Amino acid sequence: MSRPATPSASTTTPPATASPAASPAARPALHQQVAAHLAAAAVATLPAALAAGRALDLPDAVLARGMAATAAVFALVAASALHGLGGHPAAAGWGNANRVTLFRGCLIALAGGALPAAGLLGPGVLWLLTGLALAALALDGVDGWIARRQAVASAYGARFDMDLDTLLTLVLAALLWRLGEAGVWVLLTGLLRPLFVAAGVFRGWLNAPLPYSLRRRVVCVVQIAVLAAALTPLLDPPLSRLAVGAALGVLLFSFAADTVWLFRHAGRTRT
Repeated sequence: MSRPATPSASTTTPPATASPAASPAARPALHQQVAAHLAAAAVATLPAALAAGRALDLPDAVLARGMAATAAVFALVAASALHGLGGHPAAAGWGNANRVTLFRGCLIALAGGALPAAGLLGPGVLWLLTGLALAALALDGVDGWIARRQAVASAYGARFDMDLDTLLTLVLAALLWRLGEAGVWVLLTGLLRPLFVAAGVFRGWLNAPLPYSLRRRVVCVVQIAVLAAALTPLLDPPLSRLAVGAALGVLLFSFAADTVWLFRHAGRTRT
């Protein structure tokens, strides 16, 4: 399931794998299973965010906004988990790979909860946020490895994984903006893929599948790693802005390269 958060990745479908025929009851059971996982994840994530806020002795108003931010990010994770579930092989169950991806979502939600308190965070908390981001990035490879090893890779799992890559990128970018480490332009790093997907509504040829690209995978990892590094006290402006700006430039190049490829190979799908 590990796929880079790029526009091209949103159109890349993993190889189909054989799965047992689903019984009539398998589909409702799958939805119930996912709902139960999401409920359990929420029960674990929200109290953890509350405990973290209490440990930091945040003002009540800031803590309340932090809890709201955590809940909002988790809601996006849940929406992604439920979206397109009908295309997932029901007979195989939700699978361990998707459970790992959901755990990534919990880490991202916790990081998102720090947004309202950005101006109150000390160096230790910034290091902790960097650790959360890098853990979420590392698990991006784990869920894909599990999916391939258990032969349960699917378009649903790949899309769920990419959605969380995009969400992690956007949360990190928003933190850097709130901390004054970069200008509002840094948000573009997390908005490029959603904008690309939206453009596909009006230009159908943008939805065509793309060939595998190592460049896409590397750019995704580098992008998230640079954003996470810029959170640390080791990088201050203008160095943090230069690093993030360079990473954004590479990401824009990757998007442009895929867009050109799609345009040239659009053929009859061009609208």
